Amino acid sequence: MDIRRRNHVTVTGRTDGPVLLLAHGFGCDQNMWRLVVPTLAESYRVVLFDYVGSGRADPSAWDELRYSSLEGYAQDVLEVCEELDLRDVTFVGHSVSAMVGVLAAAKAPQHISRLVMVAPSPRYIDDDGYRGGFSADDIDELLESLESNYLGWSAAMAPVIMGNADRPELGQELTTSFCATDPDMARVFARTTFLSDSRADLKTVTAATLILECTHDVIAPREVGAYVHAAIPGSRLVTLEATGHCPQLSAPQATAEAITGFLGAA
Repeated sequence: MDIRRRNHVTVTGRTDGPVLLLAHGFGCDQNMWRLVVPTLAESYRVVLFDYVGSGRADPSAWDELRYSSLEGYAQDVLEVCEELDLRDVTFVGHSVSAMVGVLAAAKAPQHISRLVMVAPSPRYIDDDGYRGGFSADDIDELLESLESNYLGWSAAMAPVIMGNADRPELGQELTTSFCATDPDMARVFARTTFLSDSRADLKTVTAATLILECTHDVIAPREVGAYVHAAIPGSRLVTLEATGHCPQLSAPQATAEAITGFLGAA
């Protein structure tokens, strides 16, 4: 299989620079990184891709069983690394992709040596002593709504996830991205995302890790950032002066500077 075509892999930036591998979250694609890429590309070789089932990835490669687990998405990451012979990579994962990066780094540390988690959450459902931001009933209702009317759900939820009500163009962009995703594939990725529990996997992290959170994020509240930071020894937690779940769009300069600052100090 042609992995580059399967995952619509694109490469930019310095050919001789350290490698950054940027991974999008649910309902998105590599285009979500476009505002941070110019800054990152000045010093780094930037590799972008789409998970199968998202963006311009090859839909014929879709396998519902494989992508019903975060392990399937981690396998996409590792196959991209192997195809491009990437070593000593900094994996930048947005939202659920932060946990995909944890799994990939544990399985193949020769490929991934640093993690940048952008608005991560290891579990979205509240639990005893843990606040994920949603009750089990909340998630059940969210998934039922998504599965019964995906386009309607996208139009209603994307602006909420994005935040920044004073900048409606951001919510519209996320809505467009959600609506461009095949509904059947999106339903699988949504269940995989919102029902996941990766808290135990955080204990496996040995890579240098940066956690980026926003001051207000309805999907990953600050309690989650604090939890991830406490669970990964030596990790660095940075709170961006940004609202919403997608700081790479709402605060791209601050996001890029936090990433380059971390790598410069690592």
